[in-house]
Amino acid sequence: MWSIGAGAQPKQAPAAPAEAKPAQIDRNGVLILIRTTLLALHQGNETGNYTVLRDLSAPGFRDANTAARLGEIFASQRAQKLDLSGVAVLDPQLTLLPQIEPNGLLHMSGFFPSVPSQVNFELLFAPVDGRWKPFGLAVNLGSSTPTAPSPPPAPAAPPAAAARTPEAKPATKSNGLQSKAPTAKPAGPANQP
Repeated sequence: MWSIGAGAQPKQAPAAPAEAKPAQIDRNGVLILIRTTLLALHQGNETGNYTVLRDLSAPGFRDANTAARLGEIFASQRAQKLDLSGVAVLDPQLTLLPQIEPNGLLHMSGFFPSVPSQVNFELLFAPVDGRWKPFGLAVNLGSSTPTAPSPPPAPAAPPAAAARTPEAKPATKSNGLQSKAPTAKPAGPANQP
């Protein structure tokens, strides 16, 4: 789910399906890419002017998005007064380590843990003149508190019991627990008074 991105993917030669491979980029490089992109978005949200975000981006992104269109795309974030300023000082937690996709784009995602909400992001960068430039981004708020998983579905009801045989001892319910019915002691000399 991309909030914005370029209309066309970078051209590549047809080849057999390839898999993403880890990107050769250090921690500082990752932080710079994430922070500069999200701070440019933050400044656009604060001012309503997205020309800096657009101008910092890859040509495919610029061709697909005017500053006015970016203003329309991020109107709801401006209305919510989404504050992304914390990305300047908080360390992101990556949920998808930087990887090079088969189309040549650098892809990563993660979140900035903050209270009461965390900032979730997913970013794509295209190589332009030896540098990574924003090509697509998605940003939203999520809960910063852990949530328990949904309970598993209730087990299926057991099949109906077969007809009881004389040897079978009926079960009785007591406080919701299964227990055997009391059994009588055999009559005999030991049980006599």
